[in-house]
Amino acid sequence: MKAPEVCPACGEDVPRGALACPDCGADERSGWREDADTTGGLDLPDEEFDYEDFKRREFGGDGVKPEGIGWAWWAAAVAALLAFIAMMLRGTM
Repeated sequence: MKAPEVCPACGEDVPRGALACPDCGADERSGWREDADTTGGLDLPDEEFDYEDFKRREFGGDGVKPEGIGWAWWAAAVAALLAFIAMMLRGTM
């Protein structure tokens, strides 16, 4: 199928002979066919998406420790760091 002059998915100009839209990446399989899905297959969040809640869950709340990491892992990380520092100090003395 020949590339359209204007991308039906995003409305940008498509260069002659292009295999895909340079702006959105739509091609014959994803958006140039008349029977192609008009959504483009994007899995976007709902309108009610709460970015602040997402950040808190992914990167931790107000404290230093992010959610989901147990105290045992923090203790293991501190022990490993102390062991590394001890080995470095032994090697330099």
